[in-house]
Amino acid sequence: MIDFKWQFVFPSTVRCLHPTDGYYCRHHLHWTALTKSLRKALNQTSIRKHVTAHTFRHSFATQLLLNGADISTVQELLGHNYLRTTQIYTYVIGQHSSGTTSPMDRK
Repeated sequence: MIDFKWQFVFPSTVRCLHPTDGYYCRHHLHWTALTKSLRKALNQTSIRKHVTAHTFRHSFATQLLLNGADISTVQELLGHNYLRTTQIYTYVIGQHSSGTTSPMDRK
């Protein structure tokens, strides 16, 4: 039976000898594999904006906040050391971390 927990969505394109067990395997995702797959997928769409894998990170954080996630939860998920770094996303969506509207957005 195959153990799929070691399979990757974007596996390495080359196989190598496992250093301790002696069998041939594929190791971790190399960032260029994801980049190439993303570029190929974008070329098949009508999207002409600059998109990278990091774009999805920003979209993820923004959507979490728009859907009411706590700012400290978003900070932890993104791995930010400082809350101030995460709070940048609250300005992107026009809200402070408390969920109140920015003074600039008030009429």
